[in-house]
Amino acid sequence: MNRKIKVLVVDDSAFMRKMIKQLVESDPDIEVVGSARDGVEGVEMALSLNPDVITMDIEMPRMNGLEATEAIMERQHTPIIMVSSITKEGANATLDALDRGAVDYVSKNLVSSALDMMKVQDELIGKVKAAATSGRRFLRMRGPALTVPAYAHAEVPGEPRQVASKGFITQKVAFISIGASTGGPRAIQEVLTNLSAEISTPVLVSVHMPKAFTGAFAERLDGLCSFTVKEIENGERIRDGQIYLSPGGTQTRVKRRGLADYCFMLSDDPAGALYKPCVDIAMTSVADVYHGRSLGVILTGMGHDGCEGMRAIKSRGGKTMAQSEETCTVYGMPKAVVDAGLADKVVPLGNVAAEILNMI
Repeated sequence: MNRKIKVLVVDDSAFMRKMIKQLVESDPDIEVVGSARDGVEGVEMALSLNPDVITMDIEMPRMNGLEATEAIMERQHTPIIMVSSITKEGANATLDALDRGAVDYVSKNLVSSALDMMKVQDELIGKVKAAATSGRRFLRMRGPALTVPAYAHAEVPGEPRQVASKGFITQKVAFISIGASTGGPRAIQEVLTNLSAEISTPVLVSVHMPKAFTGAFAERLDGLCSFTVKEIENGERIRDGQIYLSPGGTQTRVKRRGLADYCFMLSDDPAGALYKPCVDIAMTSVADVYHGRSLGVILTGMGHDGCEGMRAIKSRGGKTMAQSEETCTVYGMPKAVVDAGLADKVVPLGNVAAEILNMI
């Protein structure tokens, strides 16, 4: 990098301010340029210091993190990472912050072991860098919705997509699997709220979130969407026209129990998986069960989770779609799919719902 990433830390706890500074500055490319004790100071320092990224506590005196996030976004669009407790209340507050413009979040439950500390350090540094390097794209996403022609999409260059592969023939889509990570909650909310209420295909959504967050997110989506959205229960039968959210902290797989009887199975296998839920695991199970009858969709996110799942769907004759770079908060997961030549369509976020309906 030509210069260090400038970070502003906003937290009412002196311990947390010191801890976050220590964690992010362990990377030579990051520098904490200021620390604020509450939302009022946070807004003032954001405007005066013009940081690349802000870490924001939620519960603070004078002005809380939600109010500060909104105030900053009204004046100067800066990527904000919420520092949240892993509770249902913390989840709801964090989801509210994402609605108000925050780009991502990390857990406030930082210290329990040296191994946990290392994981938090890697996660925080990774998210700070992702937010900073995708800053321009992020700023566009905070403004008015992008205007794109109805059903606009870009076909991926290369050889024509094979309708039949490894003996499987593409048929009408009977199952939709969606994966996302950083920026995912906002993107998923936009896609699902724009799907027609008459859609009869079951939809599985897998997003990198802890358990308390996926439950709260499912409840929020259920209140916003015109069809049922629920967090998956182990052994639950799959029903048409419902949206299912993979629970955090476990892996979701689709299983077949009879000729026309499908269910979700939850497990901790594999124990050492980097992501729980893992999009690759969920999508691969969908590809195995719904041969040639599934649609895989990868939205914004850091890393490459979902690439192998999309490969499995495509190799079995299914259909695939990736969110376009210019509308991603972080163009990581969709980029991996596109670079591997696995996306049948590359679609702006505002058109993903329409293209899903078009492809099924």
